[in-house]
Amino acid sequence: MIVGEQKPFDEVWEMVKNHKQLTVFGCNTCVAVCHQGGNKEAEILASLLRMRATQEGVDMDIVNGGIERQCEHPFFESAQEMLEGSEAVLSLACGIGVQFVAEKYMSTPVYPALNTTFLGDVQEDGFFTEKCQACGDCVLGLTGGICPVSRCCKRVLNGPCGGSTNGKCEISKDIDCAWQLVVNRLEALGKLDDYEKIAPVKDWSKDRAGGPRSFKLEGF
Repeated sequence: MIVGEQKPFDEVWEMVKNHKQLTVFGCNTCVAVCHQGGNKEAEILASLLRMRATQEGVDMDIVNGGIERQCEHPFFESAQEMLEGSEAVLSLACGIGVQFVAEKYMSTPVYPALNTTFLGDVQEDGFFTEKCQACGDCVLGLTGGICPVSRCCKRVLNGPCGGSTNGKCEISKDIDCAWQLVVNRLEALGKLDDYEKIAPVKDWSKDRAGGPRSFKLEGF
């Protein structure tokens, strides 16, 4: 899932304070799971903005709503009237959703309420950890399902680096050594011999080179 974190409130206010009308627009998938961008968070943020506007004597009509995902056209049908009547939109989606809304409504300013942080998993309610950097050249089949690109602080592909102690990274005792995790996993799978295999040089061209990446399914 995509993990995001709400921007500081003062930063959000500075972006939107000069508008007479504002729609605070939630996204009810990834960022709702991390309790930062769903309908509930949009309603709370809209209330805070109304209070701030009242305190500063700003005349601003603020409404709030949301859809299931701000990155797919079909979900916008239910919110079309609200968005088309908006002077400005404050999106609580990830950076993808913000850009998607901006492209759909070219004449409407769209502002981000969140900072998109990483691709992660849910360890427990309210706690998320980074597990993927969407590098475009997955090596999980070589490392027992443990990603050294996102979980090794040095992105070492043939590790360990020699700086770990008691299974912890030299950078912080709170960070597991990714390559210790790889060894543990391969041992549990009975594939520890795979540790001796040298991973090929990573094709970083699939990560960023050549502009924005895209993927098209055949037959669509």
